[in-house]
Amino acid sequence: MELKSLWRIQHFEVGQVRPQELSFPGLDDRFWITAKVPGDVHSALIERNIIENPYFGHNDAKSRWIEQKEWWYRTSFDYVIEEGSEEKHELIFEGLDTFATVYLNGLEIGNTDNALMAHTFDVTKVIRHGWNSIAVKFDPLYLHNKNKEQFQWSSYTKERPWLRKAAMNFGWDWGPRMVTVGIWGKVRVERYSAAKLDSVYARTLQANADTALVRTEVDVTSYRKGLVKECIVRLLDREGQPVAEAKLPISGKKAAADLQVTAPQLWWTHDLGEPYLYELEVALLADGKQVDSYRKPFGIRTIELQLKDAEGQNAFAFILNGVKLFAKGSNWIPADNFIGAITDERYRDLIDLSIESNMNMLRIWAGGIYETDVFYDECDRRGVLVWQDFAFANALFPDFNKNFMDNVRKEVVYNVKRLRNHASLALWCGNNEIDWLYDMKSSEGSITTPFYGESIYHELIPEVLEELDDSRPYWPSSPFGGNDANDPDVGDRHNWQVWHGSVYPRKFGDKPILDYSIQGVTFKNYKNDFTLFSSEFGMHASANRYTLEKNIPDGQFYWGSVEMAYRNKDTNHQKGILLMEGFTGIPKDIEEYMNFSMLTQAEGLKYGIEHYRRNKKRTSGSLVWQHNDSWPGTSWSLIDYELLPKASFYYAKKFYHPLLLTIDHEPEQPLHVWVVNDRVETYDGQVRLTVYDFAGVPLYSRLFDALVPSNGSVQLGSLPEADILNGRSPEEVVIKLTAEGFDAPDNVYYLRDPKDLRLPAASLKVEAKESEQTVTITAEGSHARLVKIDLPQGNIRFSDNFFDLLPGETVTVRIRDPKGLPVSFAGLKVSALNVK
Repeated sequence: MELKSLWRIQHFEVGQVRPQELSFPGLDDRFWITAKVPGDVHSALIERNIIENPYFGHNDAKSRWIEQKEWWYRTSFDYVIEEGSEEKHELIFEGLDTFATVYLNGLEIGNTDNALMAHTFDVTKVIRHGWNSIAVKFDPLYLHNKNKEQFQWSSYTKERPWLRKAAMNFGWDWGPRMVTVGIWGKVRVERYSAAKLDSVYARTLQANADTALVRTEVDVTSYRKGLVKECIVRLLDREGQPVAEAKLPISGKKAAADLQVTAPQLWWTHDLGEPYLYELEVALLADGKQVDSYRKPFGIRTIELQLKDAEGQNAFAFILNGVKLFAKGSNWIPADNFIGAITDERYRDLIDLSIESNMNMLRIWAGGIYETDVFYDECDRRGVLVWQDFAFANALFPDFNKNFMDNVRKEVVYNVKRLRNHASLALWCGNNEIDWLYDMKSSEGSITTPFYGESIYHELIPEVLEELDDSRPYWPSSPFGGNDANDPDVGDRHNWQVWHGSVYPRKFGDKPILDYSIQGVTFKNYKNDFTLFSSEFGMHASANRYTLEKNIPDGQFYWGSVEMAYRNKDTNHQKGILLMEGFTGIPKDIEEYMNFSMLTQAEGLKYGIEHYRRNKKRTSGSLVWQHNDSWPGTSWSLIDYELLPKASFYYAKKFYHPLLLTIDHEPEQPLHVWVVNDRVETYDGQVRLTVYDFAGVPLYSRLFDALVPSNGSVQLGSLPEADILNGRSPEEVVIKLTAEGFDAPDNVYYLRDPKDLRLPAASLKVEAKESEQTVTITAEGSHARLVKIDLPQGNIRFSDNFFDLLPGETVTVRIRDPKGLPVSFAGLKVSALNVK
């Protein structure tokens, strides 16, 4: 029974009112503020117009008072208890943020100190038939950490290492400080008679085209002695027909059954096949009567992390059902700073966008939360693998403190049990960047203490996983491996030479060096990176116009304004200028800033990812930092806060497509033409390279035979730069690759950077048909660079955007609302870099 009754909230000064008064069932709370659960205090106050939207302008500073107060939640509900029943009753909170004391019918039933897990209270002796009252008191955080030790390192704030809540609440380099409080998960009451299923653990032991073996383990709690217990375990196909079944007698607390499935439908990522889901059903019987049940989707698949290849060389590759995967994806941060207010639709929209851009993996970053059920359910359903960090990011943590470690163990156990049955879950990872940064900070002298927290990632978590989930790999940190945790020759790597200017190579003990110069931060450095797996890399781009204009005060929407600078939480804003200066040139106004930053990000990611994919024999994955935004800012994201994709998202449709046509080229060097294939099928066709001038005149054409191997990359040939120019300057041409005989998207290249191109002015013919929800665009006079469609509304989808057009070339773009509603074309604008 989920409690969907009306909740009310109110704040007090600490100690202002005795808890017994505010928890009293008969308290008159009519004048308290109504609030949604799941939710949080900020969202409730915004909805009731008590505080101004913290995402607008500098309004976040106006809501800081919230984190200093004591907050109370109250509700009531009716409940039926049959007379004489011997049932057990549990009150469950899926998310309490963070230090909460819970009262039922005026009685204190327990308190909590961890926002990253659910909390269950046995209320059998407290709950009553009829009307019941719940009150929850939330302490301000400072009461629980003001006397705690502060460590030499905790990024962005020293207060968070003792607090088990989302680290990004305290601010990060892409978002503001917004310390939330409240009931952020669902609340429900469960009742049991005789016995219950504590947990069900199902995993694929082996699988191929002929047969699969699925082991199911159950953990049972009995409330009476002498019960005869058994479980009936069934695996059902999509039509609801059983494909395997077992009866499992239970003599103690645990039992296991192996289900053999003939001709199984395997679960694949969406780019390799169908993410087929069975239904796993477990019924618990006590003395012949069903007393509990479990029913969830289940995918049959095997997942391994390959650390040595067939030749015995170091590797870092995911093997799905025996197929080596090139992981194409991004890093996921919480979809909003107000975590409890994130809707299921927002989760689905962001995962839809990952599919649309051909991603097959999302990494849940350690500074957020263990995501809500809808996230993993959607990844299961849509065929997206999940790299799951444990929630430890960029800090030292007090592993010397028993209470803290007991708290962490409960958190780890809870989340492992909750998530381990998901087919999408591919990897557990101990932390984000802590092992790597501890060595760097120790080497520069800013840390002189032991590695506090080390035993969490290298002892506690592996111990829990050995007991509770041996079905998928564990990786202690990201990045990790080698001589320097960011070693390209061992494990995974975060490439922050690009953007942050980190100087590589580096070894353990070396003092870190930063190079803030055009050459130090340029994305051209990606081609020096022969990592085994690039799990973090990226660069900033502006949010879309609508997102910025909606959240910036009047008169401040211009390049260089204080409010625009406030959107960027990175430490040194000069890095983004240097990147643009070396590639597009420095923008002169806000329009150029939006275009130049987006073009730099899009072309930079294309440059790096195509390099990684050409080298797929060695490199097995690229996860862009970052997928989404938690507020309307300037960041590394591909999709801005209003769910409007940036230019890089549309580029990703090509550079992450399973079949990639790509050119490896540097100025005055030969052009090397490649095809990359991430599918298991082999393709036989041709690839045409055509060179045009900006007036659309073909200058050169070459057809390459292309036998594209299964899951491989192949160089088709090389061409000297001078041979393809037909007497023209390299600043005056554009190159297009097209596939014949197999379905790979076209790809476009320039021989020089945008700032050096001699692009004549172009014009665009635009035909907008709102009745058909299409915009048809034709370039006239000259090649059109970065054609952009703007509509002043959020969360709408374009079939394409931020594309290039040859003279006379026409593209029809379909526009839709993900909810299926008609999209208004009011305020529609179409532009391009060289269209005035």
